[in-house]
Amino acid sequence: MEVEKKSGLLLILSGPSGVGKDSICRLLTSRNPNIGAVISATTRKPRPQEKDGVHYYFLKRDEFERRMQKGSFLEWAELYGDYYGTPCSEVERLSRQGMDIILEVDTQGAMQLKAACPKGVFIFIYPPALADLEQRLFNRNTEDEETRRLRLALAERELAQANFYDYIVVNEHNKLRQTVEKIEAIIAREKSGGESFE
Repeated sequence: MEVEKKSGLLLILSGPSGVGKDSICRLLTSRNPNIGAVISATTRKPRPQEKDGVHYYFLKRDEFERRMQKGSFLEWAELYGDYYGTPCSEVERLSRQGMDIILEVDTQGAMQLKAACPKGVFIFIYPPALADLEQRLFNRNTEDEETRRLRLALAERELAQANFYDYIVVNEHNKLRQTVEKIEAIIAREKSGGESFE
């Protein structure tokens, strides 16, 4: 996929499950109307309160695979037995508006994007401690014990990849606003350097 060159930044946000990526993206986009968050697609079932076309595009597995074969995703990965991917159409829509674009992807997807979008700004969200991450997963109560165990095992592997990112931001417990302010400072720094993406 070719993204039309604009003045906006392409921000790629990764981090282990439970680290607060969704909350960060929501607050970041609410404070900065020039930042558009891409709605990802997934084959997993919606959690309570999640709506199709708002939180994710919830697709059947065969439909996701059909779109994969057509090249409809900028990146995709399989996690916990479900597919997740970034629809090219979402990125193109925001790009045409000249907005900064934020993609929330796992580390597999981020490595694909490193090759496809070398001018992207890669930000890894890090927990203050693995125990804190475990507590967050437990508190949100959206998965069973087996799924939480799998997510924690994957988290350890993902944390080991943080050094491949341009920036590492620690999301301290109950300090969401400060975390978002750190990301806003990164955006300001990148914009002052005249960064853009293709």
